[in-house]
Amino acid sequence: MKLELAAELALIAAGLLFLWGLLLGVWKFAAISASSDGHAHLYVDIAHRAALMYSFATLLLAALVQFNAWPSWLTVAALAVVVAFFAGAIAAYCLHGWRRDTENQYHPAGRALTAATIALIVGEVGGTLVIFSGFLAHVLHGWAA
Repeated sequence: MKLELAAELALIAAGLLFLWGLLLGVWKFAAISASSDGHAHLYVDIAHRAALMYSFATLLLAALVQFNAWPSWLTVAALAVVVAFFAGAIAAYCLHGWRRDTENQYHPAGRALTAATIALIVGEVGGTLVIFSGFLAHVLHGWAA
């Protein structure tokens, strides 16, 4: 079976996010071991879990883009937007964990963070809607045939 370009890219991204999550697990373990209370910083823990969860979400996207009715350029673009926001969120969590600067990045939430969060919502949900609707269109077309 030949994989579509978007599926290949999604699998590469899923593998990279999974590897990132595993490496964050090493950081988390080191932080737990060095901590007097046996806990890593909250954002180290969040980054670790988010990377692992986003890797599997990207794996799901790989299946959805493989069987998609939309043009390749559209599925690749939608996938790129979603994965970029996944990676950006993980990177932000890593930054807060490394800096140990907050226990709640939204307190207080300034205009820039609010705008970035709205962009994340639109990008992740919108990109996923494009991908999922293309998958549904593919499935429905097969049922009609």
